[in-house]
Formats: sequence, C-alpha cells, structure tokens
Amino acid sequence: MRSYGPERIHNIGIFGHLGSGKTTLAEAMMMTAHAIPRMGRVEDGSTLSDHDPDEHRRGMSVSLSVLPLEWHDDKINLIDTPGFADFAADMAAAMRVIDGAVIVLDASAGVEVGTELVWDLAVQNQVPRILFVNKLDRDNANFYRTIEDARQRLDAAVIPMQIPIGAGKDFRGIISLRQQRAWMVSPKHDGGFIDADVPPELHGLMHEWRTALIDKIAATNDDLIERYLEGGEDALTREELLVGLRAGINDGSIVPVFCGSALEVAGVQQLLNGIVDSIPSAARREVRATDLVSGEAIVLAPSSDAPTTALIFKTISDSYGKTSLFRVYSGMVRANSALVNSRTRKDERVGHVYHMRGKEQTDVEGVGSGDIGVMTKLAETSTNDTLCSAGQLLQITPINFPASAFIATVKPHSRADLDKLGNALGRMIEEDPSLRTSRDAQTGETLLAGLSEGHLQIVAERMKRKFDVSIDLALPRIPYREAIRGKAEAQYRHKKQTGGAGQFADVTLRVEPLDPTAEHADDLEFVNEIIGGVISRGFMPAIEKGVREAMAEGLLSGSPISAVRVAVFDGKEHPVDSKEIAFKTAGKEAFRLAAQKAGVAIMEPIYSMEIVVPEQYAGDIMSDISTRRGRVLGMLPTGTGKMTINAQAPLAEIQRYATDLRALTQARGRFSITFLGYEQLPAHLVDSVVAAHKKEVEEAQVH
Repeated sequence: MRSYGPERIHNIGIFGHLGSGKTTLAEAMMMTAHAIPRMGRVEDGSTLSDHDPDEHRRGMSVSLSVLPLEWHDDKINLIDTPGFADFAADMAAAMRVIDGAVIVLDASAGVEVGTELVWDLAVQNQVPRILFVNKLDRDNANFYRTIEDARQRLDAAVIPMQIPIGAGKDFRGIISLRQQRAWMVSPKHDGGFIDADVPPELHGLMHEWRTALIDKIAATNDDLIERYLEGGEDALTREELLVGLRAGINDGSIVPVFCGSALEVAGVQQLLNGIVDSIPSAARREVRATDLVSGEAIVLAPSSDAPTTALIFKTISDSYGKTSLFRVYSGMVRANSALVNSRTRKDERVGHVYHMRGKEQTDVEGVGSGDIGVMTKLAETSTNDTLCSAGQLLQITPINFPASAFIATVKPHSRADLDKLGNALGRMIEEDPSLRTSRDAQTGETLLAGLSEGHLQIVAERMKRKFDVSIDLALPRIPYREAIRGKAEAQYRHKKQTGGAGQFADVTLRVEPLDPTAEHADDLEFVNEIIGGVISRGFMPAIEKGVREAMAEGLLSGSPISAVRVAVFDGKEHPVDSKEIAFKTAGKEAFRLAAQKAGVAIMEPIYSMEIVVPEQYAGDIMSDISTRRGRVLGMLPTGTGKMTINAQAPLAEIQRYATDLRALTQARGRFSITFLGYEQLPAHLVDSVVAAHKKEVEEAQVH
C-alpha cells in the first residue's frame, strides 16, 4: 500500500448494536476495494477483524480492529468495533481517533440499545455520522420504519441519501436520490452493481425524498437557501449540493443514510463513495492539544513536515509483550527514532513501526500525519499517552473511558496464581482502561472493577488464556464498621503467675463516641488522664496498642470500631511483674468491657448514586431504589428524553446494580456511585450480619 497524505486519509469507525452486521460490512468493504479476494464469515471465525480466540468462541467482536483499504485515490482506515456494552472502552478509544462514524442499523430491528450508546458517544466527541441501514434482504426488513425510528430516537437530522428497491426476498437494489439513478444488485455479489433507470412505480417516492434531502442541504447555507427558494433545485449545481452536504455532515445538521446488504455486498460501493465524498479527511478535521509548558491550547498542523504528535489509543497485551496502536496528528512517527512521552517526560525509543490489518502487521519506514500505525515493546508508554518531538511537550485530549460499575473480589486458585496475579492484572488494565484494581484496606481483598459482571468474567477468561492465571470472582465483603453508642467506664486487671516473673497490669478507662460527621485524623482519640503516677507514662503506648487491637477486631461483626475517644484515668502497676505485654492485654480487655457497656452499633457504607435512564423507566427505577432501602433525592430531565435520578443507597443493596439496571431498562440505563459515608444498620438486619461473621470464624477455625 502506497503512502498517502492527510488530505487523502479517512479514519472511519464502524459501530452498531451487537448483530447489526458491522464486521460483515467491514468484510464487504474490504472485498469491494479488492483488499481481500473473498469475504470471511463471522460464524466460522474467518473474518479479518475477528481474529481473537475469544471472538471465535463467542461469535462476536470483543476488541477493535484496524482494516486499511484503498478506494480510488484515497486511503480509508476502517476501525471495526465491538457492539456489546461490556466492551465500551474500545468504542470510546475508536471514537477518539476517527474522522467519521458509520453507524450500522439492522433494517428488521431499527434503533437498538447499542445504536443509542454509540450515537451518544459520537455526539459527545463531535464526530460526523453516517447511518447504514443493513440487512435489507432480511425478512421483516423495513427501511422507512427504521428511518422514522432513527429520527425519533436519535436525531431529526437523519435524512436518506438512497432508498431501497424492494425489501426482504424482493430486495433488488437502491435508488440514488442525488443522481436519480437505480443501482441494481449484481448477481455476482462482488460489490459491483448494474446501473439502471428508476422503476416508474418509485418515481413519486424518489422525488418526495429527494426534495426532503435538498431542503436539508440548502438549509446549511444562507446563499443556498435563498437561491433554492427563488429558483428551486435547478438553481443549485451538483457541486454546490456536495459542498452543502459536507458542511451539514461536519456540523451534525445532516446525518445521511445509506442502505444495502453487507451479506449481498449491495450498496457497499456507494457507501465507500459517500465516505470519501462526505466525511472530512484527516487534514480537514481540527485537533487541539495542550502545551504542557505554557498551558496554552494549540491546533495541530496535519502535515508530515510538522513536529510529531501521536496518541496511543489502544494497547494489546500478551505474554510476549505489548503492542501499541497510535494515530499521528502531526509530523511522522519513524522507525528507529526517539520520541518523548509527555506524561512521563521521558524519551521513548521507537523500534519497528507497522501498518496493521486485522492481526497482520506490515513493517514500514514511518507512519505519516493522519494515519494509524502500530509500535511494539514501548517501555513506559500506555494507552492515552501522547508521544511528541523533543522540545515540544504536548498532550492530546485523552480518551474518556467509561467508569467502572461493578466490583468483584479476586481469588486466585493457587499460590502460583497469586504470585503472577499482580502482573496479569496490570497487563489487563493496560489493554482495557475501563478496568480498575485496588486492595480493600479493611478486608485485605484484591478488588477488580469493570463495566459489568459479564465483563469481569471475560477478563478472567483472558487472564487464564494469556497469562495462565486462574481466578474466581465473587462479591466483595461489605466493609461494615462498628461504632460506640454511648459513654461507659470499665476496669480490667491482668494477673498471671506461672513461676518466676509474672505479669500484672490494672487499667481503668472510659470510652465515648466521637462526632461521626466531624473530620478525624484517626479513628481513635487516646487520652492519658492518669494523676499521681499510678501507671507509668511508659506503659501508655502498650495500653493504646491493646485498645487498637480490640478496635480492629470489633465486638459483633468482626468489623473495626471507629470514631471513639478512650481516656485512661486509673489503674495499678507492680514494681516487678508489670510489663508492656501485661498492659497491652489489660488495655484491650478493658476497652472491650467498656464498649459492651456503652453499646455497639453496626454501621454500613452508604453511596450516592447518579442514574441516567430514558424517561419511561424513571418510575420503575425510583420504586426499585425504595426496595433497596434507598432514598431518592431528586430527578432532573437531561433534555434528550432521559432523566437523571440522584439517590442514596447502602452498598449491600447495590453490589449487583449494574446487572439489575440493565434488566430494568433493557440496557438503556447507566449509573455511577460515590462513597458518601456510614449509617447505622437497621436493627432487623443486625442478627444476619452477626451470624454470618460467626460462621466465618467457625469455618476458619475448622481449616
């Protein structure tokens, strides 16, 4: 493949709901452009983009794939993306580096959940959009119903560029509204077509939709609309209509619709023409970066002669190392060169540079501005890092990856798995930045957060296949706490005589709760109120240590006691037998006795929730929150047919909310949670928490 300048490069993402035919469309486009001799099939794992073993086993895309092709005098880098919400990180990565999006709709299903997800992503990233109504040869296919659905649920800017001839088994071709010609499906199904006159029975329908299209195009320019109103469509030239169309697509006021069948390779050539004609090239898409030295925003020059700036948008990790996919926004990334990582401010050695086609890599001397390439074995560079020329520290706006919504505890199968766990988790996070890992300081569990329960199960399977690390996933223990409810005093004498030197300590102390709403540097305020030296000052650290041990163990649930003030005000010591270990034991037991007298409550973590759902589900969501012992604080319309619900709920009731929300909203809802604080566990739930703790203790003693 020859080199292309940025004015001839188009980076195009292919998006859509699971099963809409994205991967088949990518295959059809590659074959039509003669990049491959024949189309592969998703069902038998022979497509270029679905090359991962997980994709073969599941029969769907699970990661993005880059497929370059040449069309006339232009280069198109297709990025085939997953359609399942669990892989939204790859959708976000692709959306950040493309110049335009082709959103695929199934003509028999219309706008589906995945369609809305990628539409919202494209709007947020201000990416020009094209719709492709696929599977017109399928039973129950209805092009016009799909158009109406898209206008209602996506945007009124949706307007067909083509209309089909027939549907289902009677699908025979498409009509170009701009050229007023029919393109009949070739019997060879090789991407070709037969040019023909428009069937007479469709003349009226064609003119109706053509008028609607020209109305949209003319409205993009004051001069065009004025001349159009005065002289009709004949007053506008074909070139003027194309300029208006490009302007409308670029600013989102026009979303053109193409149609056909990827499986029949019908309408694919016209879609490729539409991409080249209508989507801004890499040279025409303005990209901004931040100068990390001056703090100023600058516009990157899409020229291979400019200083180099490239964004790493995807990392693929395996046992052999990592592969980094990047897009060049200015300058050129050359093999055997050095660039600077603007995050670490360290030099990064660039060895070999490749162009990628599916899993195939072709060694090249360099990747120019506007193009997409691959580097391997980068030392300290990861996804979202910007690589730039020395002397110019720039940061391209990073990819906004989806927030984690489900947390599980990771349990390795064996000691060998435990030893390799940290490295394997780190490599998985490099590959999928929507993952997060942490360690719960209270329970000691290793936690892994992702987009859903299913997402984490897939991650576990990948860890086994790629790094030979076997893990089980379970819901984390709820990090309950215990709190002192009142004020009480207690005395404990520790006396031990076993022959020779004994142990003696007598401690009297008082406990009382600290204000739970106030900021405390520590959960314990320890005070020495001894008068007269009945306990030497040197024994106070031992008493405090004993108190802290008792607090860590808790009294009811095995959870730590927090926010308590302990004052030691009396006691005794022995000139020979008193030792630190004795005062530590006495302090621990005196605290336990005083806490029991004061009363102990179990406290549970409370989280604030922001839930965004379509308006029709708002009532169900609020009712569901109430059943989870939650509180709805307010509801606000977003202006896009959705509602934002703010609520608070106990963590114990929302651990599986990511899964439950999908079921409640047909996967159309999303949410985020933030830790708020602790509240007292209702009395009717205390016994079950205490019983669960006792069972854990008994099982631990057996083992």
